[in-house]
Amino acid sequence: MSNAATQPRTVSATDHGTLDVRALVLLAVLLAAGFILNFTVGKAISSISGGVISPEFIISAFCLTILVVRPNLGQALVIGLISAAVIQITTSSPFIDFAAEGIAAMLMAAIVTAASRRGTISPVAAAVATFATTLVSGCIFMVIKMAMIGLVAELAAAMLPVVAATAVFNGILVAALYLPIKKALKLS
Repeated sequence: MSNAATQPRTVSATDHGTLDVRALVLLAVLLAAGFILNFTVGKAISSISGGVISPEFIISAFCLTILVVRPNLGQALVIGLISAAVIQITTSSPFIDFAAEGIAAMLMAAIVTAASRRGTISPVAAAVATFATTLVSGCIFMVIKMAMIGLVAELAAAMLPVVAATAVFNGILVAALYLPIKKALKLS
């Protein structure tokens, strides 16, 4: 018998992240924090800015989760749908968030996957990914809302600046929290 025939076989596969208990607990903690922040800080920032900046901490929460967990697209969709379910508690437009957050979470996962192939994801890359994710989520929400009520030009003119300002805010927030959360979870 040859030596190769007696050696155990191993199979290697790329880990695309998992939605294990640790990942789901992280998502739950971040969504709970996002939910509380929406009711407190989010409402305060919105009223101070006259509604120009209306941070959506739930989007920041799922972006942070995706940055840390690195899920595949299907798992990211689950994260987005769970996040949308939490948003249903406070939204004035039920069910729209399921489309917006589902697609946005998959976009975030795709960006994170592409960025991680180049090495470690920097806070700047985290900010850009979160900005794009929030912008896409807000635009999907806006388009569906416009289709539902028919006020296309008026709604777009009112919502686009809010969506853009929220995307900037979320990008900065996630960039600021990404490395501390990675360090707290002892991730390389």
